[in-house]
Amino acid sequence: MIAVPAVDLRDGACVQLVGGSYENERVRLDDPVAVAKDWRAQGFPRLHVVDLDAATGRGSNAAIVERIIQLGGDVQVGGGVRDEARVKALLGAGAARVVVGTRALEDSAWLEQMAKAHPGKVVVAADVRGRNIVTRGWEKTLPLDVGQVVETLNALPLAAVMITAVHREGQMAGTDLPLMAELARTSKHPVQASGGIATLEDLRALSRAGISAAILGMALYTRALDGRAVAQEFSS
Repeated sequence: MIAVPAVDLRDGACVQLVGGSYENERVRLDDPVAVAKDWRAQGFPRLHVVDLDAATGRGSNAAIVERIIQLGGDVQVGGGVRDEARVKALLGAGAARVVVGTRALEDSAWLEQMAKAHPGKVVVAADVRGRNIVTRGWEKTLPLDVGQVVETLNALPLAAVMITAVHREGQMAGTDLPLMAELARTSKHPVQASGGIATLEDLRALSRAGISAAILGMALYTRALDGRAVAQEFSS
């Protein structure tokens, strides 16, 4: 399993939110490109970049996203990707994978079109509270069970499925291991897990459960986890 630092962008800064709440911002760093460089220097081979403003219709951090991609290496990007032009732009700029969430979950025909047009390059992000899927920057709840959704994705040529436990996000109270283990069994695609990861044992448990990548935020930014130690143990 690979550990992947999250670089979440808001108002031109790198931030960390608690519980998916825009009113509960705990970390703010003014230079996201420097943050990305630091994670690379600590030994992380992959970065997960999210434009939170684009995801919620508040604005765009596209220029910063492109600067981070230009640093090189494996960068997957999401946040407000809702048309093919943006998918093509990100892949053309050098993103390794594009993460799609809201439109992918609300418009299955569009998702199928994107997956087949860009096989092995699209990651579907399902953000959940409990088992309920939330979209549009965690502001809308869909009447969909995440297990059923993940099963329907098996037919598509995706790069991965990413599950974020929003009810654990930023709280460092431990991952939702039963849910992640279940979805790793359900999915034919690699499953990326996010939300609540706080300790090396959390990471080891996810690895044992068959998770392919763990997306890390608050625990790294608050130094609850030592970045170099994590990068060394979870680098492939």
